[in-house]
Amino acid sequence: VQLQASGGGLVQAGDSVRLSCAASGRTFSRYFMGWFRQAPGKEREFVSAVDCNSGSTLYADSVRGRFTISRDYAKNTVYLQMNSLKPEDTAVYYCAAARMTYGSLPPRSSDEYAYWGQGTQVTVSS
Repeated sequence: VQLQASGGGLVQAGDSVRLSCAASGRTFSRYFMGWFRQAPGKEREFVSAVDCNSGSTLYADSVRGRFTISRDYAKNTVYLQMNSLKPEDTAVYYCAAARMTYGSLPPRSSDEYAYWGQGTQVTVSS
């Protein structure tokens, strides 16, 4: 699976940004797709994930209610809609893919994801 992330930028607190992650190479519906982020000096952390088959979603507590993950089968693309952005959301955002395990929820651990896209920077100014 090859992943291509896009959509980052410099925004102000309270603004919205949509990140995209285009996947190619394998059957899209057989994967969990996740978003992670890494701020300077901090470890990479889980943001959100989706089961591309069932549509089940997971969110980190810090973004629940503000971020929405979705997938588009026709475009083999996963989106992360980020609303009400805060300065603490500033980070490099990465999309990742993991082989789906039927009956399981998408993993939160980055170790479970074998495929990674390049990061896209999101900077939120106060």
